[in-house]
Amino acid sequence: MGGNSPCASCKLLRRRCAKDCVFAPYFPPDDPHKFAIVHKVFGASNVSKMLQELPVQQRADAVSSLVYEANARVRDPVYGCVGAISYLQNQVSQLQMQLAVAQAEILCIQMQQGPVMPTQQIDEDNHDKSYFLHDNGLIPKFINFDSSSSTVIPDSFKRESIFRHDMVS
Repeated sequence: MGGNSPCASCKLLRRRCAKDCVFAPYFPPDDPHKFAIVHKVFGASNVSKMLQELPVQQRADAVSSLVYEANARVRDPVYGCVGAISYLQNQVSQLQMQLAVAQAEILCIQMQQGPVMPTQQIDEDNHDKSYFLHDNGLIPKFINFDSSSSTVIPDSFKRESIFRHDMVS
């Protein structure tokens, strides 16, 4: 910056902040922690090289990513962001399994209550009409009425088809 106050990086590195300082636009003097954590994880030289190799319009996003990854690395030095992503993916997977079990339980209860009238589902992509029927209330059968022909095409029963209507083929 070269003005009154050096940017956070020049201040931390105890050097003069030049007018063309690559750090100045992204590490303001009022937020020294932002550069300190990035410097601790990646090093000032590496960050400088990364920023200089990028077009100016991409540098702010790159700095945001570096700050995010540096914070993740401080919390989890081994896995960083990947650890957080893996944790969240496992959580989603567990919740999907719980949802599938709950929907299967609902289906079993509905089947025990007796025959159910056909329920119409419409495939969003090709607007085929599909029906989910119960054979004597015991075995669910999925039948697809293909709009391109007048024949009834029994689909092989897919577990996903009872849980998500967008999986209907």
